[in-house]
Amino acid sequence: MRLIQSLSEVASEFDGFLVDIWGVLHDGHTAYADAPAALQELRAAGKGVVLISNAPRPISEVPPVLRRLGIADHLYDGIMTSGQVVWQNLALRHDPWYRDLGERIYLLGPMKDSQMVVGIQGHSVESIDDAEVILATGVDFDEVAEDYRHILVTAAGRNLPMICANPDRIVIHNGQRLECAGMLAEIYESLGGSVRYHGKPYPEIYDAASGLLAPSQRHRIAAIGDSLSTDIRGANQAGIPAIFITSGIHADEFTEPLMIERLLNHPSLESLKIDYAMPRLKW
Repeated sequence: MRLIQSLSEVASEFDGFLVDIWGVLHDGHTAYADAPAALQELRAAGKGVVLISNAPRPISEVPPVLRRLGIADHLYDGIMTSGQVVWQNLALRHDPWYRDLGERIYLLGPMKDSQMVVGIQGHSVESIDDAEVILATGVDFDEVAEDYRHILVTAAGRNLPMICANPDRIVIHNGQRLECAGMLAEIYESLGGSVRYHGKPYPEIYDAASGLLAPSQRHRIAAIGDSLSTDIRGANQAGIPAIFITSGIHADEFTEPLMIERLLNHPSLESLKIDYAMPRLKW
């Protein structure tokens, strides 16, 4: 692992970049000060830039949010989300696992994620008792995953399959730690439930995101992210060099650079490989 202060130190080694959104470009409230300029410099240097996110929603809903946070459309070539991967699977049903699913879907998540069940082969139901599958997208801002345990117990008792549209367990929103769909999936698995995950760190989203780069930009790709369990592990599993942003979700653990080495010596993370680490996304 090499510690760097700016992306300009290593940008020449790569043709395309898969850039995490939340924790790298913004904190859920506003864009980080140096992030838009870093994307602009990558584009000016002819590098491909695809934003890759565990957002549990179709990609059509992401650009308006990014614009509102200060990240303009021209700063990237494309977007791929875990929600888009799920939506495509539900709409097309090409995957054998999806082909065998029922069409009565219980959306376990906020109403803002309701577009996940629009335009698919299936329809939403209001009661878990009527469902054939659970689509977990997250929890409301004022709730935690444990608030949904009674629903998960009922679903597990009926052996309903769960689709997790966001493997993240925690996200930082304007300094506040919020629980995500990955926490719902964790509880469900502890109850004996079966979960199909989409998004980082699973390979499907990396294949889809890489496919949005121009052919000439796919030979040397790097992934930039702030989560060890999703961004870095996902890059490792996809065979892509990983650039770790220390000021994101693990910021409290990295008050000094040496703490990175200390954390990576933990047995549960011994298989992870970080190629570069930098405090924040900066050109």
